[in-house]
Amino acid sequence: MRMDDEAPKWAPIPPGDVAAPLAGVRVLDLSRVLAGPFCTMLLGDLGAEVIKVETPRGGDETRSWGPPFAGDVSAYYLCANRNKRSIAVNLKSAEGLEVIRRLAARSDVVIENFRPGKAEELGVGYTQLKELRPDLVYCSISGFGQTGPYRNLPGYDFIVQAMSGLMSITGEADRRPMKVGVAVADVFTGLFAALGIVSALRVKERTGVGQYIDLALMDVQIAAMVNVASNYLVGGNVPRRYGNQHPNIVPYQTFEAADGEIAVAVGNDRQFRRLCETMGVPEWAEDPRFATNDRRVENRDVLIPMLQERFRTRTGREWMTALAEHEIPCGPIQTMDQVFADPQVQAREMVRRLVHPSAGEVPVVANPLKLSETPVQIRRHPPDLGEHTEEILLELGYTLEQIEALEAGGSVRRGRSRGPAPGDGASGQRPESDSR
Repeated sequence: MRMDDEAPKWAPIPPGDVAAPLAGVRVLDLSRVLAGPFCTMLLGDLGAEVIKVETPRGGDETRSWGPPFAGDVSAYYLCANRNKRSIAVNLKSAEGLEVIRRLAARSDVVIENFRPGKAEELGVGYTQLKELRPDLVYCSISGFGQTGPYRNLPGYDFIVQAMSGLMSITGEADRRPMKVGVAVADVFTGLFAALGIVSALRVKERTGVGQYIDLALMDVQIAAMVNVASNYLVGGNVPRRYGNQHPNIVPYQTFEAADGEIAVAVGNDRQFRRLCETMGVPEWAEDPRFATNDRRVENRDVLIPMLQERFRTRTGREWMTALAEHEIPCGPIQTMDQVFADPQVQAREMVRRLVHPSAGEVPVVANPLKLSETPVQIRRHPPDLGEHTEEILLELGYTLEQIEALEAGGSVRRGRSRGPAPGDGASGQRPESDSR
């Protein structure tokens, strides 16, 4: 549990190809920003071939969400787009739509996050593409789903955190509601989307039947409220903000040591007795007000100030050493520089490096899955806009002359080595999004 400024040691990507769980699965990614791209990155990490479709005019908007930038590539874009190829296509042109239809006919999975109804308007909805690929697995991500009175509302993570109840329980009790510091609704939705797609692919293996997946950020975040939602449904009381405290377990929060705060998580009565012994007050564990967790929850306003007074008598490092010796869960509150310098994080190789054609060598957060027989591989850098347009079109049977004509008409855009696309103006219109 070191808290120092040692520079992190990046773990290299292992060479060579390894059989992957999703090898042979083709994914057509019509999504953008975070939830969809995070899902397809996970699928790509597991070996799927992912083709990222972007508008010729600027591409995925996260490309410009900075600083910071590595070269001219935003750190935000880098976080969710490895293991993909990029093709830049104007879906609003007939020629561009034909490219997408050809790709869909070759794909096992299509994922999109257009506003409900927009995919059908563009000609890339589930029923339209299922005609080309009857066993297609098709996943739609939107803010509020394909049904219900809110289906057409824009679904930003921040708004969903507010509407799902998450913000109402986040923050100190006497302060304003707060969002979580990461776009958790987007991230959770990406995880559920990946799980749903893999499950649908498993069904397809057994039955030959594809299916449609309707996934809403709002639904996902409500499901992710887990015990807080269950507390309300069972107990009937509206949950409130507890800051860093736990609504059902005491003591389970941060405490101020002599030199800063540490996190302490006492999960059962045995651990509480050991905590009291470590702090030199074993009699507290026998006090009827604190002897069991339910009593500690009822009497938290009495117990917590007593514990806090004891914690202020020693430094955080001293307390963590003492608590760890008695197997009481505790830890430092680390900043990101401390996280990536932490020996546990380094031992788990949670930072990898990849070489990007314009950004050079860049560090990325590793996939946390540790598969013993089919380890996750980073096979491709997050692609430049349209980096693989020509390559993919050639695979679809287009000739170079046809590709040049498509680019001249603004239906596609090739990578930066080709220079600005002649049609990268009014003709390269951005498809409207579902949830953004």
